[in-house]
Amino acid sequence: MYKHILVPTDGSPLSLKAARAAGKLAAKLGAKVTSIYVIEPYMPPMSSEGVMYNAAYTLKTYEKGMHKLADKANAKIASAVIGVPCSSITPTNARPWAAIVEAAKSRKCDLIVMASHGRRGLAGLLLGSETQKVLTHSKVPVLVCR
Repeated sequence: MYKHILVPTDGSPLSLKAARAAGKLAAKLGAKVTSIYVIEPYMPPMSSEGVMYNAAYTLKTYEKGMHKLADKANAKIASAVIGVPCSSITPTNARPWAAIVEAAKSRKCDLIVMASHGRRGLAGLLLGSETQKVLTHSKVPVLVCR
């Protein structure tokens, strides 16, 4: 049925729960897993008159810190799917949902397993939902864990 499962992560316990579900499913189906942590592009600090520029917060510093965070999050996914072949990717994109959809397409994934915080009402409207956007734009089936 499914041969390649994409598991998006933000490093949260909820995304780890989705990874465990993906690992169990992959083990039963003989599928492989790819975890994805999307890094948002560097935005230099804005300054205005009377505000000092912080030279310590550079592109290099940002990328180093974000890749460290991504590696840690992807390692958690790998440890949650023990016994299943697992690789990881860390693209940079201002729209995480778009990077997830593109990764599923380019890596020929046939299922996306991801978490949802389940925000409703005004909180869901204001904060948006990467899961909802993936559901809306993906041609690949999406399994949502809550």
